[in-house]
Amino acid sequence: MTETKVSAGTGEPGAAGEISTDVRVWRELLARHADIGCALDRELQSHGLGMSEYEVLERLAEMPEQSAKVQTIAGSVHLSQSALSRVIGRLETAGLVERHMCTEDRRAINVRLTDEGLIRQTEAASTHRRVLADRLHAPLLKSCDGE
Repeated sequence: MTETKVSAGTGEPGAAGEISTDVRVWRELLARHADIGCALDRELQSHGLGMSEYEVLERLAEMPEQSAKVQTIAGSVHLSQSALSRVIGRLETAGLVERHMCTEDRRAINVRLTDEGLIRQTEAASTHRRVLADRLHAPLLKSCDGE
């Protein structure tokens, strides 16, 4: 991508307060991510889930035996280890996952989707897909402002 600089206020190149095209695109990407994340959090609440909880359930649903090491999940959901632990704790309290010792590596913990967790993920999947389709192909909306 080229580094065309644009004035922050006017969009005219070369003025004070210039913003490069890369920075503008980056900011648009961040805004789109925030918009979709807020919309997902809001819509998935009807299933008793937030976006992070849904993502963990979905990743487990895709795994063989619907079970995976915590480290494997962490590599795919883009959460810190501590944030993932809190998400798994909430899911476990809700009866949607269960933790157990990994039989291949006693130092590792596996997380397994429960029957109720699979049902909840399956029910929420259409909401998740609808929000993605609506937001990825639409003009940017301000979903965190209560829209």
